[in-house]
Amino acid sequence: MASPQDSRAPLEFGGPLGTAAMMALLPATMFHLLLVARSGPARLLGPPPYLPGLEDLWSPRALVLLLSWLGLQAAFYLLPARKVAEGMELKDKSHLRYPINGFQSLMLTALLFGLGLLAGLPLGTLSEMLLPLAFAATLTTFVFSLLLYMKAQVAPASALASGGNSGNPIYDFFLGRELNPRICSFDFKYFCELRPGLIGWVLINLALLVREAELWGSPSLAMCLVNCFQLLYVGDALWHEEAVLTTMDITHDGFGFMLAFGDLAWVPFTYSLQAQFLLYHRQPLGLPMAIVICLINGVGYYIFRGANSQKNTFRKNPSDPSVAGLETIPTATGRRLLVSGWWGMVRHPNYLGDLIMALAWSLPCGVSHLLPYFYLLYFTVLLVHREARDERQCLQKYGRAWHEYCQRVPYRIMPYIY
Repeated sequence: MASPQDSRAPLEFGGPLGTAAMMALLPATMFHLLLVARSGPARLLGPPPYLPGLEDLWSPRALVLLLSWLGLQAAFYLLPARKVAEGMELKDKSHLRYPINGFQSLMLTALLFGLGLLAGLPLGTLSEMLLPLAFAATLTTFVFSLLLYMKAQVAPASALASGGNSGNPIYDFFLGRELNPRICSFDFKYFCELRPGLIGWVLINLALLVREAELWGSPSLAMCLVNCFQLLYVGDALWHEEAVLTTMDITHDGFGFMLAFGDLAWVPFTYSLQAQFLLYHRQPLGLPMAIVICLINGVGYYIFRGANSQKNTFRKNPSDPSVAGLETIPTATGRRLLVSGWWGMVRHPNYLGDLIMALAWSLPCGVSHLLPYFYLLYFTVLLVHREARDERQCLQKYGRAWHEYCQRVPYRIMPYIY
C-alpha cells in the first residue's frame, strides 16, 4: 500500500475542514431545495416551510425502490455492449476496458417504464416520494463511500488516485482514495458517473410531468420544454458515453463521497429542480416565448456538442478531415493542443454551451422566482471551479505549451468577458 502523498501538496476544497463542511452542506442544500420547491413562496434564500422529522425522511419503501433502481441499472450495465472501449493509460501502463452501453440502458429503461405506464404504473406518485428517496440516496452514498474507503486500504499503490491520499481520513473519504474501484469487470465509478443518476433524473422529470397531467388534465408547455431539453442533454451524454473516459472525473479524481453523492443523489434530486418547481407553480408560457427559449437551448447545444465532438475527434484521430486543418501547438508529452476552431475561441467552449443550456432550462419557469435559476447559479460556480482545476492540471502536464495556449486563447469560458 502506498504511503500518503506529500503533506506539502496543496489540498483542494479547503482541506479536511472544507470537505467536512461540504459533506454536511451539500445534503442540507439538496433537502432545502426539495422543501422550498413545493412551498408557496418558493424562496431560494428563505427558510424552508418546515423542518422534516425522521418520519418524513425515512421510508423502507423508498430504500427498497432506490436499491431496486440501482440493481436494475447494474443489470443493464452487465448486458452485452455494442462496443467495449479502452480507457486512458494508468500508472502501471495498463488500460481498463469499459462497456459502451449507456444509451442502450436509457432505451431499455424507457421501454420498461413505457410499458409500465400503459399497464397502469402510478409513476406520478413518485413526485410525493422525493424527500424520502433523497434521504435513502444520501444514506446509501455515505455507506457506499465508507465501503469504497475501506476497499482502498488494500488497493495497490498503482490503483490509488493522486489527490485522495493525503493521510487525513475525512479529506480522503470525501475525495476518494482509489481511482477506479472495481469488482471483476464492474467499474463502480464509471457505472455511477452516467447511469443511475442521469437516467434517474429524466425519470423523476417524467414522473413530475405525469403528476401535473393528472392534476390539470394535461402537462404545461413549460413542463414539456424542461423535460425535452433535459432528456436531450442526458441522451446526448449517454450516446457519447465513451467521451467520459477522458474527463477529469475518470482520469484524475478518486471515487469517494464527492462523486458518489454527486452522481447518485445530487444529480437526480437537484437537477430536476425546474420540473419540481413547475409542478407546484404552474407557469403560463406562450408559443413565441417558447420558440425563443428553444432557440437559446439550440444555440447552447450546438456549441456544447460542436466543441466536444471536435475535441473527441481530434483525440481519436488528428488526421480526420474534419480536424486535420486545425492549428495546433506541440507539447513535450507528444500530444498537441488545439488552438483554432471551437477551442481557439475560448479554452472551454463546452462549458459556455452548458451555461447557455442551463439558462434555457430555467426560462420556462418565468422570472418571478429565483429558485429555478439555482441550477444556473450553481453550475456557473461549478464550471468556474472546474475550469480552475483544469488549468492547474494542464499547466502541470503541458508546461510552456499551456502558457503559449493561454496567450493565444486568453478567454476561459465567455468570449471578451471571462
